Amino acid sequence: MDPKEFADTTELVIRDFEVELKGEKILTEEDLFRILSDQIAYMIEYRLEYLLSLMYRLDINERKVNDALAPFAPEPANIGLARLVLDRQKQRTYTKSHFKQEEKLDDDWIF
Repeated sequence: MDPKEFADTTELVIRDFEVELKGEKILTEEDLFRILSDQIAYMIEYRLEYLLSLMYRLDINERKVNDALAPFAPEPANIGLARLVLDRQKQRTYTKSHFKQEEKLDDDWIF
């Protein structure tokens, strides 16, 4: 991931998951993943319904979310969900940077 895409992905994660950095710096994808997984662990414990609605809003596959939350999932739920979120946010960032829509003028509208 190039630096611009990483910065955009980081911004999306911080905004969507209401992350407070408290002086922490996000220098690598591993830093971002760790911070996101910690935030998701908190949300699982205290704000599960909000977390699930956020997963829906971010268009993360419901089956994958359910698999990550399953009792016998191969990794802890917060790690699995953080992986899904980070992958989805990277997709969104890539799509936005490579497939920009041209702005339409309001003149195109006919009433």
